[in-house]
Amino acid sequence: MKALVFLLVLANLLFYAFGAGYFGRPDNPDAGRVEQQVAPERMRIVSRGEAPGATPVKSEQVAPNGVQAPENLARGSAEGDKPVATEKASETKVESAQVAGVAEVAEKPPVCLTWRPLPLADADRLAALLAKRFAGYKVTRKLAASESNGWWVFIPPLPSKADAERKAAELRELGVSEFFIVPDALNRNAISLGVFSSEKGGQDKLAELKAKGVRSAQLASRPGKDSLVTLQARGPAGEKIELIGAVGALLPKSDTLACK
Repeated sequence: MKALVFLLVLANLLFYAFGAGYFGRPDNPDAGRVEQQVAPERMRIVSRGEAPGATPVKSEQVAPNGVQAPENLARGSAEGDKPVATEKASETKVESAQVAGVAEVAEKPPVCLTWRPLPLADADRLAALLAKRFAGYKVTRKLAASESNGWWVFIPPLPSKADAERKAAELRELGVSEFFIVPDALNRNAISLGVFSSEKGGQDKLAELKAKGVRSAQLASRPGKDSLVTLQARGPAGEKIELIGAVGALLPKSDTLACK
């Protein structure tokens, strides 16, 4: 037993002395390392004198927690954002088209319809219908023909009775006292400033009013009971068909025409 222990100690001492170089070293200290290489055929030189570049990240890299990252996210935010940008562009185009469609409807011009010639009574009935059922239409009247009933100086019909009364107050301030607000349907809210049998008398009165500062007065033949009227209505195109049907039921013999 003692002999075995002695031999083990001696072997260890000899191995130490050999490793420490007590028995001498070869000329090339690295000569023995070639034999110690593991799979030298798998080694390759990636660059000479330069540091190797960064290794590209592949789309198959595994994300944290062991979950494989989707390919579109591994490519970077520049490519990953493209579908979102395309979707936003599509939504913008749709919204622009909707806004353009609404603007086109809003900017569609109103229609203008006319009825001529109408007896004064029929014109009054038609005007009442438009005021009651088609308030969006603006109605204007024009005298088409009349019997000789003299001449009159007047201020054209105003939008309302209140406007006519304000105009009357202005006339009084200018020193004009002979006038009255017309109540009949054909020239309702007009202001009559005088009726004359001849055109010359009307022209003299008009010149007198102009001298006092009345700028809106006019001279025209006076309409009579048998006068014919041209009536026009301008308003939204969406109510055109309904309006034509209502007028046809009220005045079957009257034709609805487009304004010239």
